[in-house]
Amino acid sequence: MTPATMEWIGTALFALAVLHTFSTKFFDHLSHTRPAHAGVFHLLGEVEIVFGFWAMVLFAFFVGLQGKPQALAYVDGLNFTEPMFVFAIMVIAASRAILQTSRFLVETVSRLLPFNPQVAFFVTTMSLVPLLGSFITEPAAMTLAALILRDRFYGRNVPERFKYAILGVLFVNISIGGVLTPYAAPPVLMVAATWNWDIGFMISTFGWRAIIAVLFNAAFLTFWFRKELSAQALPERAGPTITLPIPLLLLHLILLVGVVLFAHDPPVFMGFLLLYLGVAEAYPQHQDKLLLREALLVAFFLAGLVVLGGLQRWWLQPLLTGMTDTQVYFGATALTAITDNAALTYLGSLVQGLTDEFKYALVAGAVTGGGLTVIANAPNPAGYSILRSRFHEGSISPLGLLGAATPPTLVAIVCFWFL
Repeated sequence: MTPATMEWIGTALFALAVLHTFSTKFFDHLSHTRPAHAGVFHLLGEVEIVFGFWAMVLFAFFVGLQGKPQALAYVDGLNFTEPMFVFAIMVIAASRAILQTSRFLVETVSRLLPFNPQVAFFVTTMSLVPLLGSFITEPAAMTLAALILRDRFYGRNVPERFKYAILGVLFVNISIGGVLTPYAAPPVLMVAATWNWDIGFMISTFGWRAIIAVLFNAAFLTFWFRKELSAQALPERAGPTITLPIPLLLLHLILLVGVVLFAHDPPVFMGFLLLYLGVAEAYPQHQDKLLLREALLVAFFLAGLVVLGGLQRWWLQPLLTGMTDTQVYFGATALTAITDNAALTYLGSLVQGLTDEFKYALVAGAVTGGGLTVIANAPNPAGYSILRSRFHEGSISPLGLLGAATPPTLVAIVCFWFL
């Protein structure tokens, strides 16, 4: 077998995985209507296992056609830092200490706005938390925002269209809200060091556009659903409160900052995670249920995406490099919907002699399209995993997400390409 044959097999399995991703709603429905085989259909409907499952099929092909040494050599040559990091940051960011601190910050800022308290809290969550992703990383921002929204706005009586609208804007705002710094958004992180993009460059080139788009999307969504928001009952404790002992709160913040600072060093940030798990075991009265299951599923999803994505270079790179600046921007926006946006920018970083305009178009397109599907941006599976139980039949329609994310994506297009 030649490597080209495995690339064809990898691409075919990648296409099946994408198709499977768009079919999860169908399998979830079957799990409710065909109880005799509910377990199988429920497993097939778990979007978090899709890419991991097809990655295991690819590994089986590798072993069968090229042998175990070649299969292991391929897997050993891949970089699984991102799935491990997302796992660590999800678990720590979901701790009671970090959540209370985040809610305190959002509540404090929202009280400065001259709106209904529930409306003010919502628009602050949808704008401030995604922009904070530029500093605490996008996966952490997604985890915090999704948990806050789940507990405060995803009640049983909330219309499905409102839930999808929130999800679409959340995914888009997280994707574009992390570009104020060179380390927080996965597609930016892949190229920042190679192309010498520092924080000054990011703010002056991407940041101000992202701020405009995030604020507009959050404000428009809030205005459109202002009646539904105003009608929702306020929680019993509407004021900003932190109930944890201050030393314990500071320790959690230190652990979160440690994971962020050493995001490229798995032995270090996994050490911070293990220390957090020890603290959680020692002080269970100050912890909520650990987000281990959801974080593990998301890590499995992303690891599968890494395995399958490693064999897509043969067609993605020539496709991207054969485009004009305008074509690469809109092409990257569209391609991001069916592949991880960090993979696109990583392939671009391997090409020598690219113009500054091409580099901007590639990265801007990648972050613009990062909210269209669950596979488009690494933090999306985290939000999906946290919020899916609040949707009808415990499942999120991929087409529903695509439709909800299209309007805020168009706003991002205007800001990143026409301003």
